[in-house]
Amino acid sequence: MYLGIDAGTSGIKAVIVDEIGNVISESRAPLTVSHPHPLWSEQDPSDWWSATNSAVSQLEAGARAKVRAIGLSGQMHGAVLLNKARKVIRPAILWNDGRSGAQCDELLRREPRAHELTGNLIMPGFTAPKLLWVKENEPAAWDEIDLVLLPKDYIRLRMTGDVATDLSDASGTLWVDVAKRAWSNEMLQACELTTDQMPRLGEGTMPTGILRDELAEAWGMARVPVCAGGGDNAAGAVGVGVIHDGDALLSLGTSGVLFAATREFRPNVEGTVHAFCHALPGLWHQMSVMLNCASCIDWVVALTNTGSVESVLSALENSGRVDTPELFLPYLTGERTPHNDPLAKGVFFGLTASTDALALVLATLQGVALGLADGMDVLTDAGTRFDAITVIGGGSRSSYWGRILASALNKPLIYRSGADLGPSYGAARLARLSIGDGDVDSVCTAPSITGVIEPDRGLSDTLAAKRDAFKAVYRDLKPLFRAAR
Repeated sequence: MYLGIDAGTSGIKAVIVDEIGNVISESRAPLTVSHPHPLWSEQDPSDWWSATNSAVSQLEAGARAKVRAIGLSGQMHGAVLLNKARKVIRPAILWNDGRSGAQCDELLRREPRAHELTGNLIMPGFTAPKLLWVKENEPAAWDEIDLVLLPKDYIRLRMTGDVATDLSDASGTLWVDVAKRAWSNEMLQACELTTDQMPRLGEGTMPTGILRDELAEAWGMARVPVCAGGGDNAAGAVGVGVIHDGDALLSLGTSGVLFAATREFRPNVEGTVHAFCHALPGLWHQMSVMLNCASCIDWVVALTNTGSVESVLSALENSGRVDTPELFLPYLTGERTPHNDPLAKGVFFGLTASTDALALVLATLQGVALGLADGMDVLTDAGTRFDAITVIGGGSRSSYWGRILASALNKPLIYRSGADLGPSYGAARLARLSIGDGDVDSVCTAPSITGVIEPDRGLSDTLAAKRDAFKAVYRDLKPLFRAAR
């Protein structure tokens, strides 16, 4: 059996998978995010570790005892800063933190070839500008830095004592030459860092250490190997077999991601496409990323105090409503693709005296869908084509939202067994590959299809007609977003 652990933003997920690919046991431990100042988004790495221990301890004991290898996945771009004693210096700065806009400009000034070297636009969410922010604003913390890790790799350090990362996750730091699959000395130098302050870099299937004695005893396991793993979206793609050119997935989690596997490196810097290494050797991928996806649904349901997300979506479905005149910009913590705008704000537009709570929820569902359609456009501009999209993440549980999404993207959405497990399932597959139990083609197959949602032609036309207004509201309010920072 194989254990996958995913360090997400809202929680740690753990899953044990057997040799056939069946899920034997799964668990989750929740996490919270701190926003101490506008644009800031942080977590305490010690909370990740406590949640990891909780999630693993909830797994079936008999299954834990049979685990042969562990794989890790996690939220990308986070900056975990450690000193020489391997102690955390300050809270981790997360992927959806927008404080380092000025440092993005400074990094490009320091290294004008940055876009060419990395194949990616410099954005506040990436790791490199966060380090420049720390240097400029927290010099005492900067002087202590001996090692910079990504979130899942801090958990690896606590599990094994090993300092390592994988190429898919590291691609999101802006310190990797993605085409060459290696650290970029030029980009590190631009941040006044060296490879000595970086973890060992390798493919997602690379073995990286052995579970520590005391932890193996506490978890009821043998001292099994831990593999490099992958960034959350790349690991999720491994989990649903999105590993061939033209395969695509839609991840509906805290963030929303359209992910396309590619057999070669295909950057599109102008379109704010993320062009990264895949978690498997010899593969790359493209992503369009919106910062607020299923998190918007949680937010609006809590705001309107209308019950649980499930009950509200059920009420909408039973009402037969699939359209509403209100518009919603889903930029609660800024946006990446296609705007690269950390100052963008969430907006409801077109409210009237007849607007009710369900209309606000429906407008939110549509707003996220329209934002994802913006992201698909930039992938298309980068030369990527796909006929259908596999859906993963917590948002995959709602077929009602799926109808809206399929119609906005005008693509069939494919739902597969275990889709809500996402990255943790892929991490377990990477663990299996790391110890030679099978090859990529036999292990990384697509799970069975549980349903397909085709675009609704009428709804597709309705949402397509809304896109001009959706884009115009952002364009016209953009100057006000800056004034309201």
